[in-house]
Amino acid sequence: MSPLMAVGVLALSGCGAADTVARDNAKSVVHNVVTERFPGANPAPVTDCIIDAASAGEIIQLGSAAVTGISSSTVETVVKISTRPEALTCLSRNGVIKFGI
Repeated sequence: MSPLMAVGVLALSGCGAADTVARDNAKSVVHNVVTERFPGANPAPVTDCIIDAASAGEIIQLGSAAVTGISSSTVETVVKISTRPEALTCLSRNGVIKFGI
């Protein structure tokens, strides 16, 4: 493997690690929002459905809230994502019919 190719592989693996960290941080934030905002819901499947329906930009935005703190904008983003068709399908498939929205 050439040195240039090795650098490319390392860069790609670094991006994967960064993506994983951002996704994990976003998941933690969404879990906290769901727990506080929707107390009757099982937060694990709701969180997974919301994270899976979020865009890359939203993952980054939500993940940054793990550092800066959860704001009203963070909560609005979580609620907005939860109302998307793909999130609603996931929530329905996981037995979460209605959780307070």
